[in-house]
Amino acid sequence: MEEILIVMMLFIGLPWIVLHYMTKWKTSASITQDDEVLLEELYSLAKRLDDRMDTVERLVATDDPEFKPARLIHDQERDNQKLRELDRLLSEKKEA
Repeated sequence: MEEILIVMMLFIGLPWIVLHYMTKWKTSASITQDDEVLLEELYSLAKRLDDRMDTVERLVATDDPEFKPARLIHDQERDNQKLRELDRLLSEKKEA
């Protein structure tokens, strides 16, 4: 009788537990619609703050010729390329 119980646990219980937690893991691995909206809001906020930082650095640089901006290169193309890629992805998502 104990052998039957062990075999049932081995061939029914163990796969059921593994499959149960695999499905839980797969459903929780994706982000929700609310998370996507929050990420888009944070992205637009970061973009606005970056623009403001550029403006503040330009204003301070005109008042004080010895001012060194915190960033090494103002409005660097490498950074802008990443931002354009994110903009493109967002626009593609909105079109779909």
